[in-house]
Amino acid sequence: MHPYFSTLFMQKLRNIAIIAHVDHGKTTLVDKMLLVGKLFKEHETPGELILDNNDLERERGITILAKNVSVKYKDYKINIIDTPGHADFGGEVERVLNMADGVLLLVDAFEGPMPQTRFVTSKALAMGLKPILVVNKVDKPNCTPEEAYEAVFELMMNLDATDEQLDFPVVYGSAKNNWMGIDWKKPTDNIEALFEMIISHIPEPKVEVGTPQLLITSLDFSQYIGRFAIGRLQRGELKSGQQVALVKRDGTITKQRIKDLFVFEGFEKRKVDNVQAGDICAVVGIEGFEIGDTIADSEKPEALKTIDIEEPTMSMLFTINNSPFFGKEGKFVTSRHLKERLEKELEKNLALRVAETNSADSFNVSGRGVLHLSVLIETMRREGYELQIGQPQVILKQIDGIKCEPIEELTIDLPEEHAGKAIEMVSTRKGEMLNMSPKGGRMVLQFLIPSRGLIGLRNNMLTATAGEAVVTHRFKEYAPFKGEIPGRQNGSLISMENGDAIAYSINNLQDRGTFFIDVGEPIYEGQVIGENSRPGDLVVNVTKTKKLTNMRASGSDDKMRIAPPKRFSLEEALEYIQGDEYVEVTPTNIRLRKVILSESDRKRASNTKLQL
Repeated sequence: MHPYFSTLFMQKLRNIAIIAHVDHGKTTLVDKMLLVGKLFKEHETPGELILDNNDLERERGITILAKNVSVKYKDYKINIIDTPGHADFGGEVERVLNMADGVLLLVDAFEGPMPQTRFVTSKALAMGLKPILVVNKVDKPNCTPEEAYEAVFELMMNLDATDEQLDFPVVYGSAKNNWMGIDWKKPTDNIEALFEMIISHIPEPKVEVGTPQLLITSLDFSQYIGRFAIGRLQRGELKSGQQVALVKRDGTITKQRIKDLFVFEGFEKRKVDNVQAGDICAVVGIEGFEIGDTIADSEKPEALKTIDIEEPTMSMLFTINNSPFFGKEGKFVTSRHLKERLEKELEKNLALRVAETNSADSFNVSGRGVLHLSVLIETMRREGYELQIGQPQVILKQIDGIKCEPIEELTIDLPEEHAGKAIEMVSTRKGEMLNMSPKGGRMVLQFLIPSRGLIGLRNNMLTATAGEAVVTHRFKEYAPFKGEIPGRQNGSLISMENGDAIAYSINNLQDRGTFFIDVGEPIYEGQVIGENSRPGDLVVNVTKTKKLTNMRASGSDDKMRIAPPKRFSLEEALEYIQGDEYVEVTPTNIRLRKVILSESDRKRASNTKLQL
């Protein structure tokens, strides 16, 4: 390519990442940008949240994986990276920001910057990226767009932004209603103001002259082509069939050949012969690469600075399913299946760690939080895996001889009348209050709380506030251990026998507690089938039928009133279990069980513990 055309191409290219707190409208804004880019034919109606394309993302209404798309505006190509908002998927945000030259910082006009806004903004500022502030949802009643702008400015001051970064432009609008403008009081009929701002304020990619360098920041897989290495070409040029060097994180170098090159156009990948520095591309033909490796020149390989990811703070025991219902519902049930699947996940999930235990059937899996790990479990369950999960444990560290634990910054947004309950609940879990501020009939509470205290907090908080509370948290630091936190007070109701649950037995035991099973459901010995109304576990038999005589006819059972069972989601089940319990996860069911199924074995084990 002639140098003149090369520089012209560069100026017509923009790489932007969209960052924001959960539910502030990132994916909705991307939807509207895609519509401007005319990626759909006249007759196509794409619907909403186009990029959240896996089932889990759609069901939960959250983005889990970062996505790459590109749109054409006038004669500019704009690469857009949509990022997750939850702190648990911070690993995703950290690695994809490497591909951007600027960020769209999205803020809700009512809520203003939230904890996660702080987290993603600090990452972007540290990388030297300049933000464009997009104040979204200005159509909300009681919203305060100017205050949101002031709060963002203050936040960036606190995060030590440079003078250039502080001189950020702002655009107001409503992604949902498809308009953006300079003045929030004057709605427009399109989002072109945002595109004009991207072109004028986001710099073109910085390109150094020299040999090719590409940091692998993401990967993709096609069953026809194999693995794609995705990243931004920092300098030089890549061609199909070119010989390159793969520089691993540990410094080892292997010579390889590029088979094919692809660039992003709309949702698709388009095959090209060469890629110029500055563009985001996908490389095929490279073997054995990991995220954080560098593709460099074969003669003079130079590695780029690899990606630093924050350490995990929570771990869970993953083990094979050995319950009496083993292998009835899933396809993948052996320890080999489990091990292979976790190793495959490690390739693309940077914030995950897998350690072997003294048992060949169990693995200790660490991640950013309950949500991060539960998304992995849910994905595996849908793929046909059967497994059992132990109680979530926080990862403790020894720092200067002192036992330390992870501390998180917790923000709760809830109606004023429930504030007292929330403060009490957090205080019992060793939380310290930092701030309390009223906001339009609601209260925003800020705490510092040990990560241990967050396990089970969200569900209890939603119950106490009739589903009104919005709970968000982010990791802050390791600090000295805060002491024991009181756990679940009530014991479990445990099944005594294998069989089907009988209405007669459940009816007679209803005053003993709340049941998690329905009439006619198959159960096994040692399964946790309910919550005891008192402390301590209680073993019950719900498979016992009524003995029929002439005096007691079978028809009288119809008069029974059995309360509907309490059903757990996966996160709720993980947060509910005690140390001697597992969550059994299969493609069709989530069950709770004791680690030791037999009652006599459990007693023997507890006596041994007492003697020790």
